Amino acid sequence: MNSFFRIIAHLEGWSYLILLLIAMPMKYIWSNPSLIRPVGMAHGLLFVLYLLLVFLLSREHKWDKKFTLFAYAAAFLPIATFIVSNRVKQHSGTKE
Repeated sequence: MNSFFRIIAHLEGWSYLILLLIAMPMKYIWSNPSLIRPVGMAHGLLFVLYLLLVFLLSREHKWDKKFTLFAYAAAFLPIATFIVSNRVKQHSGTKE
């Protein structure tokens, strides 16, 4: 499940960056909201899936409270999900 989590964490991070750096400027600067709905919906789905996977992995791997809270907070901060993904990879070792 770690590999799946890492993929979702990266996709969630990229979708957030695309939403913030491409879709929103297109809407508010160039009055073109065409990307807001598809990117926003994809990001919303990935956001919820990321949070669910954090919950499941924190239980499965008995993450400490500090890391679990950081992993949850990472969903709200651009690029932070990439950091969580790397830490999960480091702690999983060669299991996957």
